[in-house]
Amino acid sequence: MKRNTRVGLVTSGGDCQGLNAAIRGVGKALFQYVPNVEIFGMYDGYKGLIEGDYKFMEKRDFSGILTEGGTILGTSRQRYIPGKAIVDDEGNDLMPAMLDTYNRLNLDCLVVMGGNGTQKSAKLLSDAGMNIVTLPKTIDNDIFGTDTTFGFQSAVDIGTNVIDYIHSTASSHSRVFLVELMGRDAGWLTLNAGIASGADIILIPEIPYNIEKVAAALEERRRSGRNFSIIAVAEGAVSDTDAVMSEEERRRAKEQSRHSTISYRIASELEELTGQETRVTVPGHYQRGGPPCPYDRVLATQFGTAAAHLIMNKQYATMVGIRNGQIVSVPLEDAASRTKFLPVDHPLIQVARDIGIRFGDE
Repeated sequence: MKRNTRVGLVTSGGDCQGLNAAIRGVGKALFQYVPNVEIFGMYDGYKGLIEGDYKFMEKRDFSGILTEGGTILGTSRQRYIPGKAIVDDEGNDLMPAMLDTYNRLNLDCLVVMGGNGTQKSAKLLSDAGMNIVTLPKTIDNDIFGTDTTFGFQSAVDIGTNVIDYIHSTASSHSRVFLVELMGRDAGWLTLNAGIASGADIILIPEIPYNIEKVAAALEERRRSGRNFSIIAVAEGAVSDTDAVMSEEERRRAKEQSRHSTISYRIASELEELTGQETRVTVPGHYQRGGPPCPYDRVLATQFGTAAAHLIMNKQYATMVGIRNGQIVSVPLEDAASRTKFLPVDHPLIQVARDIGIRFGDE
């Protein structure tokens, strides 16, 4: 007699909008097409796999969660030694415990939903002998092999909304406002939200800024009668002077800085250079919260159902992605091998320049 198909679900790393929609897509498609499927949801990311803490999921668990933010399974971060191991705080290898849970549950596949780091750690699970399918989730949109990730558009919408609201107070008080958005070391989120909200200057990691040129752009606006300015700043933005430093030099400079984030440093420097009152808004984790936008609900559902089909076809060691509007499967080795930074010749950067947005480099 053929045994039941057994699938585990993991949501790992930082949360974002669309995780529950993706969980729902995987579960509903498996129940639709796979007889006698059993699904196990691991609590709190890899922690559930390590500690054997999981939930046997029934059909009703996948209903009513499409519009919910966060993840019904919970999530956590684990220490990851690139290309080598997943470890605890003492440096102990956690792979044996994870393999034990995987084998004890007799899983046919583990579906791992996560960002850039999770793709890398999932590759280690695959190398250790687990059948792995991954889904790309992150507001940073920095995962190689897919045009976009779920959570990204929702964060763009939120970032745009924040800057939209800042416009009125910036105008009323003739101030310069810096709005610092997430994205880690990639500028996708800040570029898209900056264009959508009509930011005057956009500072992203891929284009190091010159603070004097940023100040000159503000002065040019003031001379033309525009008494306020909006600067969209990526959290990973870097000055041209810092860009030539080594990673260790940058780390030390950051530790010694009196400013909590890059935006506060830029604001302080601009006030000194221009004399114009400058304020900073950092929406922070607000960008990762709340319900997914309709686009992310659809995309996460597409990704989830595609993962179910990969499982049915025993196509493991793969990540689901989207390219040119088509759902694709990407070798996990490729997805985990590199980060998708924003190309400096990306068409959207030229679009921004065409309408007069400055990037602090000219």
